[in-house]
Amino acid sequence: MSLPSANPAELDRQDPAAEIAARAEAFRNWGRWGADDVLGTLNFIDEAKRVEAAALVRSGRVISLAQSFDTNGPQKGWRRRTNPVHTMTDTGTDAERGNQGFPHGMGGADDVISMPLQCSTQWDGLGHIFDGGMAWNGRRAGDVVTSDGDLVTGIEHAASVIVSRGVLLDVARHLRPDTGELDDGHAITVADLEATAAAQDVTIGRGDIVLVRTGQYARARRDGWNDYAGGPAPGLSLTTAGWLHATELAAIATDTWGFEVRPNEFDVPAFQPLHQVVIPNMGLTIGEMWNLDELADACAQRGIWDFLLSAAPLPITGAVGSPINPVAIL
Repeated sequence: MSLPSANPAELDRQDPAAEIAARAEAFRNWGRWGADDVLGTLNFIDEAKRVEAAALVRSGRVISLAQSFDTNGPQKGWRRRTNPVHTMTDTGTDAERGNQGFPHGMGGADDVISMPLQCSTQWDGLGHIFDGGMAWNGRRAGDVVTSDGDLVTGIEHAASVIVSRGVLLDVARHLRPDTGELDDGHAITVADLEATAAAQDVTIGRGDIVLVRTGQYARARRDGWNDYAGGPAPGLSLTTAGWLHATELAAIATDTWGFEVRPNEFDVPAFQPLHQVVIPNMGLTIGEMWNLDELADACAQRGIWDFLLSAAPLPITGAVGSPINPVAIL
């Protein structure tokens, strides 16, 4: 049986269900790491991989890859996703007035934050997306995620795992050197990814975490958020599923809201088909809304595109995603 085509021109744009199903079957990793697996492709990161990644640290420079977590974020309320609300529960004013109840002039400040876990820079956990009522590794979705949370593949299982070699593929800089930004709706193909890697003289290996820069975040920060959250965007084509599987990536992240190209590549209703293939079937961890601009400039200046990447999720028991502050160490 031949594998699904990696050529977007060969997609049947009238039949998303068939295109999704073909890739789900062809690139499914169920059982690959045993029936009890909770990590999926994160299993590709081992101790030797982390030692290899640590050797990439040359200057000790650390770059945060997170967007800000505040009320000025991109969210507009879709599926009850709001921007973070940060509230002070104790302030310097309280301390000045001496109404905090501490002895000998001591004062303090405390605060609380309320936010959806997918509102800013984050990982999608393996319990975030289902396919035909099935979750990662062939489990029934209702047995995995209940009102008590993700009982099987909660994001807490990845808390000490996601440290590896990071590789930035600045597809926007390669394809659009004039602007460094891809147009909304640009479907990034396997050819685009491989051409970018070749131009940067970088290889992708097992256990790597690949970061794909489209330039949309830079445009949003310059021109306003507009429809950054859920609207048209550059992103990966459904046809990259085979490349994501064959390269044995541990995880992948982009600077966009939804990772894959939007509108999705069909002439009939479809919603995030690449998510449906890679999360529940391949077991791939996906990152979204990463800030890759400073890292891209640093990599271009030094001509080196790989680095030590640490991107641990918060160990929120039973969560299907987590906000993060990923850092690249150069």
